[in-house]
Amino acid sequence: MLRFDAKGIYCEQAGLYIDPWQPVDKALITHAHADHARPGSKAYLCHHDSVAILKLRLGADIRVEGVGYGEVFTVNGVRISLHPAGHIIGSAQIRLEYKGEVWVVSGDYKLQADGVSVPFEPLRCHHFITESTFGLPVYKFPQPAAVHEAINTWWRDNAAAGINSVIIGYALGKAQRILAHLDPDAGPVYTHGAVDNIHTLLAAQGLVLPPARRVTPDMQKKDIQGAMIIAPPSAIGTSWMNRFAPFSLGICSGWMQLRGTRRRRSADRGFILSDHADWDQLNEAVKATGAEHVYVTHGYKPVYARWLREAYGLDAAEVETLYDSGQEDVVPGAAGPGDQDLNPEL
Repeated sequence: MLRFDAKGIYCEQAGLYIDPWQPVDKALITHAHADHARPGSKAYLCHHDSVAILKLRLGADIRVEGVGYGEVFTVNGVRISLHPAGHIIGSAQIRLEYKGEVWVVSGDYKLQADGVSVPFEPLRCHHFITESTFGLPVYKFPQPAAVHEAINTWWRDNAAAGINSVIIGYALGKAQRILAHLDPDAGPVYTHGAVDNIHTLLAAQGLVLPPARRVTPDMQKKDIQGAMIIAPPSAIGTSWMNRFAPFSLGICSGWMQLRGTRRRRSADRGFILSDHADWDQLNEAVKATGAEHVYVTHGYKPVYARWLREAYGLDAAEVETLYDSGQEDVVPGAAGPGDQDLNPEL
């Protein structure tokens, strides 16, 4: 029912693409990160919570329609529905059924509940398309509650020492998780403009987040004493961060499980907090589908596809796509996805 071509994942029967990397007539979008939602298509369809973000990122005049989770619509005989992926707010797996055959395109996903996005929903299918961002056995993430407590402890210790805390997480997804779990009694919270833009947009459509102030040029040092500042990866090493000195730098990422990644970015602390599935979550998700045919996309494709064939006897194949393993989270100057020390994107 689906095939991979030069423009993306194509359903010929329905005449639409899923997360196309080239402009197409009809684009069905799993989530609003830039490597999955690209500009130029004539019409977009996504979950309701992604509509405003797509308009912010792709242009207010784009033609976009939103649907709810579990809402079934039919295109030329193909029954299509969106289901929670647990990756970020509005992220969805896309289920397609035609003449008894079921495919699921998972997009990016995680099984750990984050308290912000709708949790991942396992879907039975015959064909499953999965990412493999953290498709190596070394990646086994701690429970999020322990990580959030570590972030709050780090913040309180920094404040007691008279320094600020700057924590890095991408503006859509990670920043909301960080803010939602900060201790409101630990001190004031500020955000980079890119983070504030997303928070404001999501709040306007009903997401409830704790209060945080946008960093402005006229802000005085006394205003931010002992503060937590949430910023995107693009802020690392810029003059924008100098106003918070002295500060301690923390980075939230699944890649922080490897010490070398933190050293390359000169971060004081690395917190293992990811919006992608780790090794165990990937395996749990694949097994829950009951799929005999699995297509492995961005990440450690050769390793993970081979594992699925040898460990579970599945028909697993590597698929070339133009998605990026954490595209929203690039850490400038770090190693690339081909390095033995692993992809250092956040």
